[in-house]
Amino acid sequence: MNIRNCGRVAQDLMVAMALPVTILLTTAAPLTALAQATATGSGQAWPTKQPIKLVAVFPPGGSVDQVARLLAQPLSLALGQTVIVENKGGASGSIGAAAVAMGPADGYTFAVVFDTHGVNPSLIPNMPFDSKKDLVPLVLVGTAPMVLATYAGSKYQKFADVVADAKTKAGVSYGTIGSGSLGHLAMALLGKNGGLEFTHIPYKGGGPLMNDAVAGHVPLSIGSVFVTKPFIDSKRMRPLVVTTSKRSPDLPDVPTLAESGFAGFEAPAWWAVLAPAKTPPDILKRMNDELNKVLKSPDLAKRLDAQGIDVVGGTPEAARVFIERQMDVWGKVVRDNNIKAD
Repeated sequence: MNIRNCGRVAQDLMVAMALPVTILLTTAAPLTALAQATATGSGQAWPTKQPIKLVAVFPPGGSVDQVARLLAQPLSLALGQTVIVENKGGASGSIGAAAVAMGPADGYTFAVVFDTHGVNPSLIPNMPFDSKKDLVPLVLVGTAPMVLATYAGSKYQKFADVVADAKTKAGVSYGTIGSGSLGHLAMALLGKNGGLEFTHIPYKGGGPLMNDAVAGHVPLSIGSVFVTKPFIDSKRMRPLVVTTSKRSPDLPDVPTLAESGFAGFEAPAWWAVLAPAKTPPDILKRMNDELNKVLKSPDLAKRLDAQGIDVVGGTPEAARVFIERQMDVWGKVVRDNNIKAD
């Protein structure tokens, strides 16, 4: 999420497009079952070859990588072809998204993206692809709340304590996984709406953030349930509020910002699967159908829940409406607050 040199991002994206693709890590075992044929505009069946690639737009180990790997094996079974995960991180997910957007629209390469996909068009100038025109959503995999938390020994027992301090000139400092991250934008919006003074401290990812947060080096942290919950479970962090419109099933006793005096406030983390815009419609339909079947699996839902992700699923149109709204909402926050990437 942390972009060190925004001025060079567009160049980095273009260079990355010229590099050979490297396939990393786990693949599902090749299958002998015949694929259910889907006729394309050219009269050929799909899928007829392997592998099908899910491009995870962040490095291995994070939530995007884990979501992609959870989808890969059941999709292999459903499609009768090997589905592999390729990690192509960099530029807050834009390098991987660009590789898919500018790659072949033949139904064999898809992108698994994170909520940064809704921020990048406003945050990164001169991207070599159009997020709305060159990629089409297949399905919204799921959403998760962001959690505003403090360390165990903190004076903040509840969110109202934070608000009281944030109304003073001294304000309150908070840490995120990086400038331009959803946590950063959510706190900027919260401060603007509530007349609150916050000082942002960006970190280079969730690990460094939580190390300092647990130690009390930063009074507050905001991150996804995926990043924060292990420290809450171990009693090293105290959750104060979540950013979704409804309470999290993983943190049922933690109030929402809407319950805490900020009606209508919502800032969910989210994950989605996208395809190149010119992919044949019948392939898009087949992939959406299979993804929805996979997401309805109790086993997969349980695994995603373990990551703090609430399954959504649904139609490509529903995913498009959701993602474009995220682009509009957070694009305005970026502009209104003059937010720049690191």
